Amino acid sequence: MYKNFKFFLALILFFLVYFGRASAEEVLSWRDCIKEAAKNHPDLIAAGEAIKQSEASKRQTASGLFPQITANVDASTAKTAGTSGSSTADSYSYGVSGEQLLFDGLKTVNNVNAARENIKASQQSYRFTSTQVRLRLRTAFVNLLKAQELIHVAEDIVKIRRGNLELITLRYESGLEHKGALLTAEANLAEADFELAQAKRDVEFSQRQLSKEMGRKEFIPMVVKGDFNVTVPASQRPNLESIADNNPSLRQLIAQKNAAAFSLKSAYANFFPTVSGQAGANKSSAHWLPQGDQWNLGLSMSLPIFEGGLRTAQVSQAQGLLNQLKENERSARDEIIVTLEQTWVALQDAIDNIKVQYKQLIATEERSKIAEVEYATGFITYDNWTIIEDNLVSAKTRYLNAQANALLAEANWIQAKGEVLEYE
Repeated sequence: MYKNFKFFLALILFFLVYFGRASAEEVLSWRDCIKEAAKNHPDLIAAGEAIKQSEASKRQTASGLFPQITANVDASTAKTAGTSGSSTADSYSYGVSGEQLLFDGLKTVNNVNAARENIKASQQSYRFTSTQVRLRLRTAFVNLLKAQELIHVAEDIVKIRRGNLELITLRYESGLEHKGALLTAEANLAEADFELAQAKRDVEFSQRQLSKEMGRKEFIPMVVKGDFNVTVPASQRPNLESIADNNPSLRQLIAQKNAAAFSLKSAYANFFPTVSGQAGANKSSAHWLPQGDQWNLGLSMSLPIFEGGLRTAQVSQAQGLLNQLKENERSARDEIIVTLEQTWVALQDAIDNIKVQYKQLIATEERSKIAEVEYATGFITYDNWTIIEDNLVSAKTRYLNAQANALLAEANWIQAKGEVLEYE
């Protein structure tokens, strides 16, 4: 009775642990990963905040085009002591004053335009960050997908090596094989067991990597679902120059160049006078509420006469920055086109390599079946047979690597085009 109770208790604990682990593993698709990363990834959140800062900076700059109105309320008391005694005087006043910029050589207008271009640059920076996040997320997803599949491949290899060992053991015990063959088969099985354990550890690392790229704060074991099919059309060569023109890193530089052009105009505006209009009205008296009315209305103009070459230096600095950004734009465009060419070629090579490795796998599997029969019947030696078996093991791994490499090449091509996280 007691033994039965212990048995059922152990069985219940086993199911609790097993199903607890099973339920803890979350199953995620590529779309699930994209949605979570778009919401939680810190790099995207930070890039979004940079856009808000640029927008706020533009509003600050544009505020100079509107009237600057100030209200004031003053109350004071003063005591005067003299030979004839002391006296106290109170003073109260309140009013409103305003100033409106009338002309500054379009300096403020150009500063607003420059700030508007800086917003565009921040938006393109966000897009570029999104392309980087997508590449890292896709890489982590593919690595986990590969690691999961590698466990199945490693299990097949263990099965092959164990079958080889059993066959060689029988031949060794029958005196038909030497001890070196037996030891080699045992070593091959030990290596296969190690690679299986290594594959399982790789899954754990890949889970951590994917969790990080999704922006998760807490780690939960996960399983990804997907296939190794390349979805990007790769049969027709695209127009690389057209693709490069829409790349966010290039668009960011163009926006920065445009902002620098407006900043140069703003620097030239320093040579023009600044004209402002002022107006104000207030009441003041020695008693509260003040009753005495005062008002003022006027114009002011300022024009620095000599500043030691300050404005000329500012124009030279703005011109130099504009020239620099023009050359940066040209260099970046050339680099983007080269990168597009490189990633396009790599994608084609990776897709073609899948076909080659698949044919190699089919051929080695068929050759292995024939060789196993030939070795068992003594038609080929152990040395010839083990080479064929080693080729089969290598072919299984190479085919999986080729599939994963094609997906990674596809991800690099998509990133080189400048596609954002949500791209499909």
